[in-house]
Amino acid sequence: MSTNLTEFQNATVGMTVGVIEVLLLQPFNYCKNMIQQGQPLSADPRKLYRGVGANAVNMGSCTMIQFSVGGSIKKAISPDGGGRLRPIEEMGTGVAAGVVSAVVGSPLELVMIQQQRKGGNFAERIKGIIAVPSNVFRGFLGAAVREGLWTCGYFSIPPIVRRMLREAYPERFDTDNKARIPAALLGGLFACYLTHPFDTVKTCMQGDIERATYGTFAETARVISKDGFTAFYRGATFRYGRMVCAVFMMDYLQALIGPLMYPGQFDASKATGH
Repeated sequence: MSTNLTEFQNATVGMTVGVIEVLLLQPFNYCKNMIQQGQPLSADPRKLYRGVGANAVNMGSCTMIQFSVGGSIKKAISPDGGGRLRPIEEMGTGVAAGVVSAVVGSPLELVMIQQQRKGGNFAERIKGIIAVPSNVFRGFLGAAVREGLWTCGYFSIPPIVRRMLREAYPERFDTDNKARIPAALLGGLFACYLTHPFDTVKTCMQGDIERATYGTFAETARVISKDGFTAFYRGATFRYGRMVCAVFMMDYLQALIGPLMYPGQFDASKATGH
């Protein structure tokens, strides 16, 4: 999210970045979801990319909301609408933007997971879900916590880490690009391992809309815990791999695509010194 852009411009940049990330990294998402639910994996591309349409809409819309809401909050709390935020402000902005985006993202992810479990097209899965209206926001709590910390991980942590590295080691990290890899590793670690238990509960709930095994959030957590605490971290390796790649890509792409799509906004910023 950039303070140089309007809410609409931040939203379009976010949507573009989110769709690119999904198209490249969908197999990681498939493997993570299947392992969390104890389902067999497949190397068939038709299964690896099952539900990619719903996930592209999910990530595109969620990232659009996160960029728009995050950009608005940044402008509201930063000096003169364009100054550097304190780390706690950066992180709070990311969490708030992520929680808001879960309102849209949770139902879309439910459709994707149902497709991955049962096959069928987007329309068929929606029809099956809305047959029981209470299913639409099944797993929302887990999605909201995960999205809040995930957005903090890719939106807030990387710029904080980049600034710290460049200030502490100016000779080693003399450009943002050199500091992006360690920033992505830390951002992905933060976003993955703090949120994965919530994501595991959410995924199990959304894969079982019939409630044959998993009921409410608390009931699902109790069922998973029977296999020990490590059961909450099923699929974490695939998720961390995806998140490190995603944090790096999204951190890089938002800095690249914003000026490409709206060069005038960044030229004006340079002229005013912000």
